[in-house]
Formats: sequence, C-alpha cells, structure tokens
Amino acid sequence: MDLPIFPLNGAVLFPETSLPLNIFEKRYIDMIDYSLAREREIGMIQTMNNGDLYKIGCIGKIHSFNETNDGRYLISLQGLNCFEVVKEINVDYSFRIVRANVIKGVNKEDNKLDNDKKSNILKKYKKYISSKKINIDLSEIDGIETYQLMKFIAMISPFKDIEKQALLETDNVEDFYYKLLSIIDFDIASELGNKTLN
Repeated sequence: MDLPIFPLNGAVLFPETSLPLNIFEKRYIDMIDYSLAREREIGMIQTMNNGDLYKIGCIGKIHSFNETNDGRYLISLQGLNCFEVVKEINVDYSFRIVRANVIKGVNKEDNKLDNDKKSNILKKYKKYISSKKINIDLSEIDGIETYQLMKFIAMISPFKDIEKQALLETDNVEDFYYKLLSIIDFDIASELGNKTLN
C-alpha cells in the first residue's frame, strides 16, 4: 500500500490506541486533505538521528477531525496495524509517501497477562511518575486491560524515542512487558543517581 506519513518523534501510535494531533504546518494540512479524500489513513513514524525513517511505524485512521478558524486541523487517530517501510516514493506532494507492508498485529489470545504483572507495572509506574514529578491519576486507567495499559504508558511517558521505537517493534506481549519494566527501572535508577550526585 502507498501511505502518506507523518514523521514525528516522541509521538508513537500503537495499534488499538488513540492519538490526538494538532496539525498546523502547511505540508501536513495537505497530507490530511490527501488522506481525507482517500482511506483516511496516515502512517505515524519516527526518524533516526541521521534523519532516516525507522523501518516500522503505525497506521492511524482519522476517526474524528475539526477544522479551526485559523486553518488548523484537530484530529484523532485510531491505531490500526503496524507497517514496514518498503521504500519512499518520489511524488509531487509537499509531504512524504512510502510504499508499506502491513504487519499482522498481536494475536488477541496472546494479549493475556496475569494480574500480578499488571500490579507490578502499576507499582513501578507509580514510582516512575513520582520520581519524574508527573501528575497522572492512575485510578482512571486501573481498569484497563493490561496490554492496553502498557501501550498507554508507553505513549504518554517521556521515554527516549529509541525506547518507544523498541516497544512499537515488539510483537509479543510478554516481551513488551519486560522491555517496559526495564525502561521504567532504568529511568528510576537514573533519576535516583542524579539526585544522589546533586
């Protein structure tokens, strides 16, 4: 499939999640117009330090949008599937388009993690947001199914771009759990180390 892409580091979309975006640059307004006239799909993807695209991104379907008086788009993307970039296509548009292969998502039957893992993630994440002084009411997300909860944490947390990318490219729920724990533990340890040094 040919897919218009929105390269935006730090704003990683996962399948079965939603991402609100404020679109104000002319080329990305053009991209939204292009998408709305077709399948309403755009590819969210990050770039490496050298500016090259990562190979894996996530297809987002525009499921709501508003045009503002000053010409911006306020949109909400629903994550569908991950995609792999085959090649970038040279086109006459102001935005970028890639040829992409859709990657099959995680099997629903494989989504189950026991309640101990959910409790562990929440306990560690409470420490994490406390160390980072992030104000989130975790009681509102406590009822979310564990895999959805982990994706939510990955999306909203100020993890490094490369860490978010590693989570996006993980297609096994158990591996996702351990990678996420590792990122949280490392960040907590770093924060404690910084406080000790200061």
